[in-house]
Amino acid sequence: MAPLMRGIDAEKYDRAYSDRDLVARIIGYFRPHRRKVLVIVVAISLMAALGALVPILIANSLTAGEVGARFPTMLAVLVLVAGVGTWALAGIRRYLTAQVIADVVNAMRNDAFAATMRQDLSFFDEFSSGRVVSRITSDTQEFGEVLNISTDVINQLATAFILIFVLFSIDWRLALAVLAMTPVVIAVAMLFRRLARDVTRQSSRALGEVNKAIQEAVSGIRVAKNFRQEQAIYDEFMQVNTQAYSINIRRAFVMANIFPALNALAGVGTAMLVYFGGRSAVAGAISIASWYIFVATIDRFWFPVTNLSAFWSQFQAGLAATERVFALVDTEVSVRQTAAAPAGRLAGDIVFEHVSFRYSSQEQVLDNFSLHIRPGESVALVGHTGAGKSSIIKLIARYYEFQEGAIHVDGQDIRSFDLTAYRRQLGVVSQVPFLFAGTVADNIRYACPEASDEHIEATARQIGGGEWLETLPDGIASEVGERGSRLSMGQRQLVALTRVLVQNPSIFILDEATASVDPFTESQIQAALDLIMAERTAIIIAHRLSTVRSADRIIVLRQGRIIEEGDHHKLMAQGGHYAELYDTYFRHQSPRYSVTSRSVDQ
Repeated sequence: MAPLMRGIDAEKYDRAYSDRDLVARIIGYFRPHRRKVLVIVVAISLMAALGALVPILIANSLTAGEVGARFPTMLAVLVLVAGVGTWALAGIRRYLTAQVIADVVNAMRNDAFAATMRQDLSFFDEFSSGRVVSRITSDTQEFGEVLNISTDVINQLATAFILIFVLFSIDWRLALAVLAMTPVVIAVAMLFRRLARDVTRQSSRALGEVNKAIQEAVSGIRVAKNFRQEQAIYDEFMQVNTQAYSINIRRAFVMANIFPALNALAGVGTAMLVYFGGRSAVAGAISIASWYIFVATIDRFWFPVTNLSAFWSQFQAGLAATERVFALVDTEVSVRQTAAAPAGRLAGDIVFEHVSFRYSSQEQVLDNFSLHIRPGESVALVGHTGAGKSSIIKLIARYYEFQEGAIHVDGQDIRSFDLTAYRRQLGVVSQVPFLFAGTVADNIRYACPEASDEHIEATARQIGGGEWLETLPDGIASEVGERGSRLSMGQRQLVALTRVLVQNPSIFILDEATASVDPFTESQIQAALDLIMAERTAIIIAHRLSTVRSADRIIVLRQGRIIEEGDHHKLMAQGGHYAELYDTYFRHQSPRYSVTSRSVDQ
């Protein structure tokens, strides 16, 4: 069991719900569809009545001795009417059921997706997106399939209730014997309950691992091909897929054995009743006709009872799926706002006051950190990897929650803003610009949906006279491909920067990309940065010498602390840590350094 379940663990945000809590919550999704549910219930009740009508008529006729020449004709007509009526009612029931189930699954899926979108970046850092996708898609679909089965079971349950009265009308002693056997069947079904729920939960986790493996393989296919690792990716997928296959086989084995086991018990019960009922008929305690009708009816009774008992395990499978969905919906966000104050046009005055921040208890990043960024000032953050540069801009953007201290923007606690309105004032460009499938114009318009094509093109042409647009086959109408794959890294950066210009934010945050670009593209990128930084507060993690030099102030970080600050010339004159960083990272970007290097080579 241990090797089979290796890696199929619960997520930290998973939680256990009682059946009562889950059912109550599920019922809440059906409340908007009360009328349709009522029609479905009426249709099911009428179908159950029609299903029990024929055996009732036969039982009454045979018991009363009223079988005559016209009986077969009457019975045929009644069977035909019952069949047509059942068919019509089944059509209505299935049509409305399909609508209600689709609406419920859609609402549940929307809630799960909305909850995912509310999560902070820390959630996506910790939990695999493939597993999250599996909960939103596969688990909700599994729940919908269980709901669909449940309507058939409810119909059969209603039929069983009617037939039990038929059995009592034939012989109350044998009917009591049937009722005495029913709890045994239900008890055996309950034994499968926990096992069915566990194997379904494991199967869902295994499917999440498969989705995760596929997503990583497709997302990283370029890297895999560069390093010729297609076979390694395939082997890894086969391992995960084989594990999921084994778990699903185990689940199928459990589910497949529920109904046969219950049917066997029902068969034993029927055999006992046939034996003792036959002896009673021979002894004259009941008529032969009554005994025969009882035997014929009891088979129709056991079928829905065993189905219902078997369905209980499938119902538990559905509850296990909803449990995973609701765990995702109920996951609390770590970034919490204390108020929802409106955020108009911000001046961009940012103050860190004794801020402490850590990603985990073992990973302290900022400790008693203080910094004041004045309105309209451009600040470049430099330092070795792990110095805390990215953490500072993530805290300003409210992607993570800090543990101690305070951050104020324009004199107001950053936690008191309406988060959506506040982030609308931020223009963020990540280290690797992400573009969505669509055109260049679509991606530029992403932050400002109301922007027209004319406005977008005019803004794009502010950068280097728009020469970069001439390199695109269809200008701003050019398709960028998945994740911007049809554009060069420099072109992606220019699209991302133009997107910020169109948005016109109060605060600009840039994690400057490290990718190499040609000198012409770099000059255009720098022109775009100059345009953006000219009118707003800018915080930049700088990797280019040109960006560092153009900043009003350079903040030098080491292990989450400010050790130096000033402009380029002042820091170089000090000969401290910045000078060392310059020699390590920036000196080779200097034109003077390039000329000197060529002279030495010659």
